[in-house]
Amino acid sequence: MEMQEIQVEPEDKKAEEDEGARGPKPEDKKAEDEEATGPKPEDKTKEEAEPDHYTKLSNPTENIYSETYYFQPDKTTPSKQPGGNVRLYRAGCLFLSLLCFVLLLTIIILSMKLQTGSTSCSEQTLDTSGRNPPTCSLDQCRVDFPDVLSRHLGCQQCSNGWLTLGRSCFFLSTFRLTWDQSQKNCSSRGGHLAVISSRTVQTFLTKKGDLKYWIGLKNAGTSWTWIDDEALQQSYWSEAPLDGDCGILSSSDPAEKNWIRASCQASSYFICQLQF
Repeated sequence: MEMQEIQVEPEDKKAEEDEGARGPKPEDKKAEDEEATGPKPEDKTKEEAEPDHYTKLSNPTENIYSETYYFQPDKTTPSKQPGGNVRLYRAGCLFLSLLCFVLLLTIIILSMKLQTGSTSCSEQTLDTSGRNPPTCSLDQCRVDFPDVLSRHLGCQQCSNGWLTLGRSCFFLSTFRLTWDQSQKNCSSRGGHLAVISSRTVQTFLTKKGDLKYWIGLKNAGTSWTWIDDEALQQSYWSEAPLDGDCGILSSSDPAEKNWIRASCQASSYFICQLQF
């Protein structure tokens, strides 16, 4: 039979194992807890410093509101501008309204005056057309239109081939026609057969011509009249006038007595007169 060896462990080792099984001692556990939970010296210094920081925040030494700026609205803030704009707008509208009213009133007055003037001119035209015949005598034209030719013609000279005396132009023809034909020819030139209204005209025509010329003198039955319906006032008949109803100026005779009578159907030279 074999012998079994029984190993006997030392008591100290056994005791340590028992203690290990039972757990750490209270002193060791306390030390471990202090190491785990206990504050370190430097941490404690920070915690001791923190109360001062919180104290400064809770009770600051400086007044943080001392430099607060308070905004005071300006008296001329935009809140009051709408009221001023409205007043300005109303004033502008009132001014424009008054201006439009004045312009409208002016237009109405001018229209009324224009209408009145047009009516007056129309009535005057009707009266004139009803009073005057289509053609008028020389004297009537002079009365109705005084100085019209002098204003429009001014210093205008007579046309080529015409002679100027005062305010009249005279044309001495170089061909012969009857008295009526001569008058028509002068009318086509804008004039009429010559009217000798003064000694000056009589002398002037006598000197300028050297032939026998029809003048605007005709027998109306009982008296001699000029082409412009003026009665004969001063005459220059020769001592032995011939028979006839139309007058001729014989420039070869003296100016004092060089008118002769002739038949209106005879052919002769003629003198036209144009007044301006």
